Amino acid sequence: MSLKKTLTIAGTDASGGAGLQADLKTFQEHGTYGMCAVTVVATMDPDNNWSHGVYTLPIDVLKAQLKTTLSTGVDAVKTGMISTEEAIQVAGEAIANSGTTNVVIDPVMVCKGEDEVLNPGNVEAMIKYLLPQALVTTPNLFEAGQLAGTGTPKTIEELKVAAQKIHELGAKNVIIKGGKALQHEKAIDLFSDGEKFILLEADKVDTTYNHGAGCTFAAAITANLANGLSVREAVLESKAFVAAAIEHGWKLNQFVGPVMHGAKGVYGAPKITTTEV
Repeated sequence: MSLKKTLTIAGTDASGGAGLQADLKTFQEHGTYGMCAVTVVATMDPDNNWSHGVYTLPIDVLKAQLKTTLSTGVDAVKTGMISTEEAIQVAGEAIANSGTTNVVIDPVMVCKGEDEVLNPGNVEAMIKYLLPQALVTTPNLFEAGQLAGTGTPKTIEELKVAAQKIHELGAKNVIIKGGKALQHEKAIDLFSDGEKFILLEADKVDTTYNHGAGCTFAAAITANLANGLSVREAVLESKAFVAAAIEHGWKLNQFVGPVMHGAKGVYGAPKITTTEV
């Protein structure tokens, strides 16, 4: 037996709900063999309202991990939190030299619960070194606005403008995660391949237990691509996977609640509808 090999280049979340922990759990749920190259260590302080600390690993440590993991011939790779311009360049160049084409770029710019970009220069570095390699990129509303230079989109028409601009920067497929943040009766994401715009809709879930949802969604797309699904199939399955994970999110402590990565396998998935707009 052989498994498809999936790699995440991301930060480690000490609380276990997001980052490479979420990625590896999701890879496992999709029957792939998950590997990781750690970029940063993210911690949370229970004595200071769960405020985040971000500790960047030395660049030589990242290079050594990338050499190890990419030498195995990965079937798909995703990026998550990469905290410096140099690390983004190193990761981007390593992916380019690997020959891997199933590349998912999750352009993480802040920790959940924080509101400052880790490093303002990271946006330009992502545009230069990561987006041109992206088979799929999965920005949230804030990240989409930063990449597109439009400001945070608030309507479906603004989502379409941002998606088109990000596509023009080199990403072959763009899915902007709107979730329940937009004024819409459903939790929506917008998918575009540069020609069509498709809304993915699920019922909203009244919960704050959604830690790791974005990482989980991108990791599911990565695993689905490794397993041979088309981009659209991968995105649709991943939307259902993360919707189930959010629906069954749970309380870790008084500060945070993660999604349940195995929810789809246990409880099934909610219905996802698609509409061309």
